[in-house]
Amino acid sequence: MSEFVRSLHEVFERFGRIEARRMFGGHGIYHEGRMFALVARDTLYLKADPQSVAHFDRLRLPAFEYTRSGKTMQTSYREAPAEVFDDRDEAALWARRAWEAALRSGTAPKKRSKAP
Repeated sequence: MSEFVRSLHEVFERFGRIEARRMFGGHGIYHEGRMFALVARDTLYLKADPQSVAHFDRLRLPAFEYTRSGKTMQTSYREAPAEVFDDRDEAALWARRAWEAALRSGTAPKKRSKAP
């Protein structure tokens, strides 16, 4: 796990407990079993939806994109504003927005499998 990913525990300390899980060469960032953020190439992206995307658009924060079968695919995750790394209250606000978008998505929380 990169130092950047480890630092997110401190960044989001006012939001609540988070967990980072490896996925597709990056990390999913979870709170209470729901993924609300992802990290790719040491860049933080937060979950957005129709109710929250205006906050990201206002700051011109791009969506996370990847290429599959030669096509660029855009996700519902947007780059986090730089302020989240300097201001814990701002980080909590943006994390809450992303968490609420994750809740509205209707995706069930992921349970961690326990080793026997």
